[in-house]
Amino acid sequence: MHSRPPHVRELTEHDHTDAWTLGRLAFGSDPQPPPQATTATPGTTRYGAFDTTGRLIGKAVDLHHDQWWDGRTVTAADVAGVAVAPEARGRGVARTLLTALLRGAHDRGAAVSALYPTVAAPYRACGWDIAGTLRTVDLPTALLTRHRPAPHLTVRPGSPDDLPAVDDLYERTARHRRGLLTRRGPLFDHHRARATATGTLPFDGLTLVEHDGHLTGYAGWDRGRGYGPDGTLTVEDLAATTADAARELVSTLASWHSVAPTLRLTLPPGDPLTAHLPVEKAREHQQDTWMHRPVDVTRAVTDRGWPAHIRGTATFTLDDPLADWNTGTWQLEITDGTAELRRTDTDADLHLTVRGFALLYTGTATARTVAQTGLLHHSPGTDPATLDLLAAGGPAQLGDYF
Repeated sequence: MHSRPPHVRELTEHDHTDAWTLGRLAFGSDPQPPPQATTATPGTTRYGAFDTTGRLIGKAVDLHHDQWWDGRTVTAADVAGVAVAPEARGRGVARTLLTALLRGAHDRGAAVSALYPTVAAPYRACGWDIAGTLRTVDLPTALLTRHRPAPHLTVRPGSPDDLPAVDDLYERTARHRRGLLTRRGPLFDHHRARATATGTLPFDGLTLVEHDGHLTGYAGWDRGRGYGPDGTLTVEDLAATTADAARELVSTLASWHSVAPTLRLTLPPGDPLTAHLPVEKAREHQQDTWMHRPVDVTRAVTDRGWPAHIRGTATFTLDDPLADWNTGTWQLEITDGTAELRRTDTDADLHLTVRGFALLYTGTATARTVAQTGLLHHSPGTDPATLDLLAAGGPAQLGDYF
């Protein structure tokens, strides 16, 4: 006999300890939960799957993020903390959980979703696909260039009072990209309020670069332990709005070479700091693959920005087994930096899977490539490149791990 599908509902505070225990067993975390693990966190929705006895056998968290897409914010349901009890694995628990999460995210207005998988196959089966990699690299600190201090710039240590200015500068560097978190909203407000209440920074140190009292660059870093050959300075967050500020930050980081021979940092492709770092000497420390899917295709298309020079239309059918509101035939029109996706009765010769939509939307692949992978189907002689319109924004990025 087939076992009954699990019952999925939002977790309450009474469930949090069980949820944390399930996550600890799955991910091997410390035996004692931190205080925030067993209390409600603003800007999140936690889902649990329960068997017929009422035992928690799976969990997943919807993080209420927003993402930048070409200057406009797109509401996201980013997924974290997915875990299934070992005795319940392979029985569709994760699929049931993620189906409920997508429906709840759709009901609250989310448009897109991203996640970092421990294994990609279950998420591919649910419509997510790999869209990029967050790379963390190690650089020999001694190879960083020491520039002469710029007389018009001030370098100073930051404090918790400087965090609002840091957030503003991050936004100036992130808003024109695609996929980066806005770092706004109740979840981030919660973390900032905790830092303010304790008078502490989220890093060991914060280095600021200013021009005429205005912040133009920052680096948040953790010192680590030791000062021998294994000494490492880990840069947790880094941004600059001018080349001068970028050079000043690199010079400050280079000054650590005698006690921290290794500099560890994450840089999105095309970041202004990259031009001032010896990236050819970088050694891979860690790669975190991330995946993407639409929650609501109409919102995903209309809410984001698009390149102003792109114009065109495309008609396609979409199949989304977990989110039936996305399934159907659609006409896409892009003009003057905006787009619209409307249902249509027109026959379409381009048949797109939800994973194919994710790859195009994030600029990860072209329509011909998606067709070659079997995620886009068309009749012989039909040119699938019409759907390159959906990929017109260019590649998406993620810079925060969650």
